[in-house]
Amino acid sequence: MAKSALFQPLRIRDTTIRNRIWVSPMCQYSVDDHDGIPHDWHLVNLGQTAAGGAGLIFAEATAVSPEGRITSEDTGMWNDDQRDAWARIARFIHSQGAAAGIQLSHAGRKASDYKLFHEKCGTTKPLSEGGWKTVAPSAIAYPGFDIPLELETAGIDEVVDDFVAAAVRSKDAGFDVIEIHAAHGYLLHQFLSPLSNLRTDEYGGSLENRAKLLLRIVKNVREAIGEGLALFVRFSGTDWTEGGWDESQNAKVAAWCKDAGADFFDISSGGILNGIFISVEPGYQVPLGEHISKHGDVPVNAVGLITTSSQAEAIVASGRAEAVMLGREMIRDPHFALRAAHELGEEIDYWTRQYRGATYH
Repeated sequence: MAKSALFQPLRIRDTTIRNRIWVSPMCQYSVDDHDGIPHDWHLVNLGQTAAGGAGLIFAEATAVSPEGRITSEDTGMWNDDQRDAWARIARFIHSQGAAAGIQLSHAGRKASDYKLFHEKCGTTKPLSEGGWKTVAPSAIAYPGFDIPLELETAGIDEVVDDFVAAAVRSKDAGFDVIEIHAAHGYLLHQFLSPLSNLRTDEYGGSLENRAKLLLRIVKNVREAIGEGLALFVRFSGTDWTEGGWDESQNAKVAAWCKDAGADFFDISSGGILNGIFISVEPGYQVPLGEHISKHGDVPVNAVGLITTSSQAEAIVASGRAEAVMLGREMIRDPHFALRAAHELGEEIDYWTRQYRGATYH
């Protein structure tokens, strides 16, 4: 039996995850052919964290349709060539003893952007440069971007179908966990937040109406993938501004998602507007997850400036979250989980043969 809470395994449906140190989805903006197909960079980037001992490795926000990409360089899951390329990556993650997850996304009004660190990042790429017309719940632009088209009912139905098709392909590719991205100001978050959803039909107004698209997707994806795969939802716990989406609304919607077939909730924050002041400190988003877990009666993981083994251990051991997801720290140290085991004095049996020498002083 593991002494450390971080190294207790966790079973979700048919998947047993070997520890509570998970890799957060992180966009790579690296598909230079603009065809959505992951390649060697994606294999190495994700594979190194599996070899580094993490329990669950999430692939980046992966678009369910071409117009759902954040940038032209995003990965996709809208065709079989993409599925087959992802299958290679999932197989390698499994070969290292880790569980493989994928985050399925539609960027909505924040789509057709330039890739990170491009001088025009944060503005809409025009059609003449390979961009496309974006869509949203309402014709309200994200600051710096073009005004999107308001989705009609038929367009909303297509979004549901795209998520379902991408989830089925993800299952066929061998992923153990599918996460629906409803955070960071992307399309599903745009429907949830009253700051970006001004609709007056069945998809706007009340909390129940604003949550309807997400709940349709959760229900239909669960039916399509069956009972064995774990289904996560990533939320932004708050918009960090008055009159926006907050943790109280999130707790209610998370509970509804659980009833619709979701298993686990990944709680981040922000993204619906830019220029909002957020007081960032180590573990600053953990209280959001705690609130949603307590008031929604759902399991959550914590994200946000979690950088040390002792900090991660304290979060899980105290019951503030079931697991932690690391992003930037995994970039700095893809072998964080192996280091954490060493620092916490935890004996694990999944040091790779090639790395086992690091267990000696």
